[in-house]
Amino acid sequence: MSDFPLRRRDFVTGSVTAAAAAALAPVSVAQTKPGAPKAAVARLPAKKALFVWGGWPGHEPDKCRDIFVPWLKKEGFEVVVSDNLTPYADAALMGSLDVIVQIWTQGTIEKEQLKGLINAVKVDGVGLAGWHGGLGDSFRTANDYEYMIGGIWVSHPGGKIDYEVNIVDHEDAVTAGLKDFKLHTEQYFMNVNPNMKVLATTTFSGEHDPWIAGSVMPVTWKKVHGKGRVFYTSLGHTADVFNTPEALTMTQRGILWAARSKHEPTPDLVAPVYPRR
Repeated sequence: MSDFPLRRRDFVTGSVTAAAAAALAPVSVAQTKPGAPKAAVARLPAKKALFVWGGWPGHEPDKCRDIFVPWLKKEGFEVVVSDNLTPYADAALMGSLDVIVQIWTQGTIEKEQLKGLINAVKVDGVGLAGWHGGLGDSFRTANDYEYMIGGIWVSHPGGKIDYEVNIVDHEDAVTAGLKDFKLHTEQYFMNVNPNMKVLATTTFSGEHDPWIAGSVMPVTWKKVHGKGRVFYTSLGHTADVFNTPEALTMTQRGILWAARSKHEPTPDLVAPVYPRR
């Protein structure tokens, strides 16, 4: 397995509530007060992650690999890196994992690979995390996969545009201390499962498609699938999106949250109503 250079900062600075800090502490998240040293916190023993990258190259899976694999190692994970889907059919490997991070847009997945991935999450309680089309536009003919993720991409009106991401849950550990922020990238319009915990949304202006004016769309969410946790954010069309501290922080915190699926109870995340801006 190759080592990749670390090219991005770890976490955004900002205020975090005591409850959120306590929730994040077990996964060794940096303190977020300016100038504060990194907290000495308990780590999970022998944490193990599978990072799968590939599919359509336009989403820069190799560059995303270079951001997140070194960071996972820094967080104490043993990381298995794969540029193919073969590991999903390896039951022994899949059962040994704490979290799967996938950046694989479009493509197809074989029956045994799909079965292995879903079984790892649903039955073994392995966490699953990812972003943009690498998790939300994968394996378009695999309905069971889409059901597990909680949403599927359908459009990005206008292509790369200026838009705002609104934090709608300021108490959750993944988004605590973060403020609304703006991006110039694809604004994902998705078909989503309403029964999940939405952490951030975006609102469509209607400039490009007037019939969706005012539509409030989830950007970042948590859910469960069987025993396993699933984290998704629609941000991350290309690797430079993670130069935006809030986008990077949400994604890193979400991965760490998913990685604790086997190690602590997951509260009820069914929350079909989220605020309209």
